[in-house]
Amino acid sequence: MGRYFEDFTVGDTYKHWPGRTVTAADNTWFTLLTMNQHPLHFDEEYAKHTEFGRPVVNSALTLAIVVGMSVADVSGRAIANLGWTDIRMPAPVFNGDTLYAESTVLEKRASKSRPTQGIVTVSTRAWKQDGTTVMTFNRSVLVPMRGHGVEDRIRKTIA
Repeated sequence: MGRYFEDFTVGDTYKHWPGRTVTAADNTWFTLLTMNQHPLHFDEEYAKHTEFGRPVVNSALTLAIVVGMSVADVSGRAIANLGWTDIRMPAPVFNGDTLYAESTVLEKRASKSRPTQGIVTVSTRAWKQDGTTVMTFNRSVLVPMRGHGVEDRIRKTIA
């Protein structure tokens, strides 16, 4: 699962499949887990009186789901997440929406301090079932070069 540094090509786009439908239970559990007590996320009556008219999915949950969707393609072999930038949420996500996502490789470079690793930056976009973009962000990950991943070390010890 995941790619080595050499497997990334600037300009390539990875479609993260399958989509993920967000449920009211997901939203409530995540909101409670993270101690986010804003009633917009779980109080139907409160939400009815907002511009949205219904509960809005916690944006941190949306980010977590979209990042999770991208792991197989972007960070399945990652040593570390180095950062996220330019996180945007141009439209809300509601209970019952299905999220889809894709990531495009923006840049890659060998690490200056870690000769067996490289840094890859991707731009990720998520949208819901009607095509509305709900989130965009850039993410940089530190990934191993071929032959230097954790799986490679494990294979050597059990071979």
